Amino acid sequence: MVGLGEATHGSHEFFAMKERVFRHLVEERGFTTFALEMSWSAGLRIDEYLQGGPGDPRRIARETLAGSPWEREEFVSLIGWMREHNRRHPDRRVHFMGDDLGAPKLGDPVFERVLSSVRRTRPEALPRLTELYAGLRPFDDVFAYLRKPLAERAENAARAQEAFDLVAAHRHDEGDAYAWTVQHARNIAQTFAFATVDLADPASVTTAERLRDRAMADNVLWWQRQTGHKVLLSAHNGHVGRLSTHPDMYPTTQGAVLRERLGRDYAAIGFTFAVGSFLTKDTSLDGDWKPVTVPAAVPGMNEHTLDQVGHRDFYLDLRTAPAAARAWLDRARPVHDAGSTFTPHPLPSLALARSYDILVHLHRVRAADVLAPRPGHPAA
Repeated sequence: MVGLGEATHGSHEFFAMKERVFRHLVEERGFTTFALEMSWSAGLRIDEYLQGGPGDPRRIARETLAGSPWEREEFVSLIGWMREHNRRHPDRRVHFMGDDLGAPKLGDPVFERVLSSVRRTRPEALPRLTELYAGLRPFDDVFAYLRKPLAERAENAARAQEAFDLVAAHRHDEGDAYAWTVQHARNIAQTFAFATVDLADPASVTTAERLRDRAMADNVLWWQRQTGHKVLLSAHNGHVGRLSTHPDMYPTTQGAVLRERLGRDYAAIGFTFAVGSFLTKDTSLDGDWKPVTVPAAVPGMNEHTLDQVGHRDFYLDLRTAPAAARAWLDRARPVHDAGSTFTPHPLPSLALARSYDILVHLHRVRAADVLAPRPGHPAA
């Protein structure tokens, strides 16, 4: 498994390089799954399209990536290439998975997948499962849901967990197909557990983010065990790396869990950049993604020194770096780092060599390309 990060959500060069790296891994290294830091149910929809389902790349991106920083032309290109690869190589098909919780939505189809499977295989459990899910589905807006009273959200989480326990009770008796049903129910339970977060309580936020990173790791590990695929995992630097720039909020990253579980079979690749633009929001829960530009890295930052290297853009294998370079890279220094929001002062710090196995440094980045309208359709 290869974790490929991004220092920001929404820079063209990071997204374009993800397609380039994935194409290399597919064509030269036998990789077959692209996993993205997005909802499990949205990933299922994209994969249906890749395996021959109706639609076109732009329509699929609008349906599944709406409201996310990945609703961009770069991901239309990736989805289009994956579909065409499967058309040309039906014996070496590639897949797409979302390894995250159900945000911004779970959607009704994932509930129906669980219910339909149980209806066929365990009809005696169907009445109770239907009752448990009745008040939970379709879960179409996590941000609106988080405004509900905490007690109501806690009760719903208990119902989702009971539903998962009910579905999972006979998983060893039903074979491989039923394992997917259990996983769908697990993701529903994970989502509702995360959605018990109290946004006014920093400790609660930290607990929720720890749950989320562990759930993302568990989901991609489940996929790998279930399919046997080699996986490229695409997420923010702070999820693929072993260390976080915000350990108070993200104390245990997905990358740390994957290294613990997989050892050296997990390689983390981080990105840095010296200057440029990316997409961010005013708050994590509201607003649109809009471009922000930062000036060139200043002395004292990791990126300022990296930008003095004689190559404009380069990669460095941190595992084999010379001792002097390794000693420098092992020390924490300020870095450009932007997730849903961006705080320019103070910048967070990170020891690059203790977080990643490979580092890709780019001199300049620009904001990712807004999704163009489909031919014959007005702009959204």
